[in-house]
Amino acid sequence: MKSFSGARGTLGSVLQNADFRVIWYVGSLGEVGRRMELLVLSWLVLQLTDSYFQLGLVLAFNNLSRPMVSMFTGYIADRFPRGRILIAGQALNVLTTAALLAVIAYDFDLIKPWHVFGAVFVQGLTKAIEDPSRRTAIFDIVGQGRLVNALSLDVISNNIGKMTGPIVGGILLDTAGFMGAYVFLLVVHVSNLGLMTRLRIPSYQGPAHIEPVLRSLRVAVRYAWGSPVLVGLFYITIVMNALAFPVQQFIPAIGRDQLGVGVTLVGLLVAADGFGQLAGAGIMAITRDLRYHGRIFVLGCGGVLLIGVIFVWSPWYALTFGLLTVSGVAQSGFSTMQSAITMLATPHDMRGRMMGLLSVCIGVGTPLG
Repeated sequence: MKSFSGARGTLGSVLQNADFRVIWYVGSLGEVGRRMELLVLSWLVLQLTDSYFQLGLVLAFNNLSRPMVSMFTGYIADRFPRGRILIAGQALNVLTTAALLAVIAYDFDLIKPWHVFGAVFVQGLTKAIEDPSRRTAIFDIVGQGRLVNALSLDVISNNIGKMTGPIVGGILLDTAGFMGAYVFLLVVHVSNLGLMTRLRIPSYQGPAHIEPVLRSLRVAVRYAWGSPVLVGLFYITIVMNALAFPVQQFIPAIGRDQLGVGVTLVGLLVAADGFGQLAGAGIMAITRDLRYHGRIFVLGCGGVLLIGVIFVWSPWYALTFGLLTVSGVAQSGFSTMQSAITMLATPHDMRGRMMGLLSVCIGVGTPLG
């Protein structure tokens, strides 16, 4: 894959943009809530069923909606105000969290695995709704010249959430139980909904001629199929989400059963690759003229796959934590360049649909894994 021109910018110039800072905060807080909820619900399923298979189903249900709706949410992102789409998705998160909290508060014994699977399905649905709109909104706000720096900062915000969410979730589970964890989670979701009302995204209403939905989606798929860059990127995305990333869902079981630690240290272990991703994304964010996007993407893939094979054999907590941290550095290159290459290789009026197609590839691979 070639290096795309025009990807110049600096960290400071991106952060000086007040509109970008707001959407950056939204991404950070949203990821805190998402990662915390995944840990809490994964631990709940593990405690309820003691089944690794059902623990894996948490991840499968979380990604089940992606291949079904992502192309349509990408189309929506190209046709409707992106700020309103984000608010609608977050409102659904608030309602789902409030409903599950009500069941927990009424009678914890009523909670069954299918409640958890339903909650993570909705969480995956809202992420599929939000992702194309949020990432294309970043492009709208900062422009092409600062896109890679902005997406590196977006990866940083994801990793702040990836680190903070599981750690806070583990501590709250240990000290306040599922009830306390879910009260805090509801506060996070409501706060992020309020923050979204402050978003100011440059207006983009799509092309003057509005194509029918199915024809518009066919045009996007045909464009992607004709681009060797996008075909290669989407293929690698499916492989990575089928073979590499699903192993992370079993970290709670590895921590509890193989390493013999409690839920607080399990939460820290789940957050480990976030520390590495934060470091890697930080390096990319401060790099003035980042080149060789394709090489960084492929090297990141190789690093994640290699460490994914190694870390499951580690008998020591510290070694496992270190390996997952190094894996996070590699994953930061993969994640940042995945979005950057997709948008830089796509016409402006098709970026939402192409990000939706990327989400489809993620959703196809993950449940299989």
